[in-house]
Amino acid sequence: MAVKVLIPLVDGFEEIEAFAVVDILRRAGIEAVTAGVSGNIVTGAHNIRASTDARMLDIQPDGFSGIVLPGGSPGTENLMRSERIVRITDDFAKQGKLVAAICAAPRILAKLGHLKERKATVYPGYEKELGKPRNDAVVADGNIITSQGPGTAVPFALKIVEQLMGKPKALQIKQDIVA
Repeated sequence: MAVKVLIPLVDGFEEIEAFAVVDILRRAGIEAVTAGVSGNIVTGAHNIRASTDARMLDIQPDGFSGIVLPGGSPGTENLMRSERIVRITDDFAKQGKLVAAICAAPRILAKLGHLKERKATVYPGYEKELGKPRNDAVVADGNIITSQGPGTAVPFALKIVEQLMGKPKALQIKQDIVA
């Protein structure tokens, strides 16, 4: 089975966190599928309009290896309002599939109870919502990867590649992009 990752996009998503991740995952040969929660056109937190690969309502989650939740404001709040995104995220975490969240989006995992006993990181100021907060830019604990914000998007994406494709592939991509 090909490695396929779902990246849901909602209005107010943080553009760097979404686009850097999609780019790096695709460079690694991972099928990174962007899905618009409200339709095929979404507008980021900094008014960048994007066309998604699919609409969330057309997505069948069974074929995916994981999900990546970009943060942003009001992006994180809009993700939390999507019952479908929350349910898929919860299901993936319970199944041991990759669940990655950056910026404020780890709050979604915390609200679902998936970070009570796990090390995680989040955008500064939200640490009190995590069970075992860390100040690291990127934290991987089992099948869950968290990261702090736009400036950590590249190492976050490389950690996702490492988890899904192995360390040699992640190092190759890191070298290719001069990170």
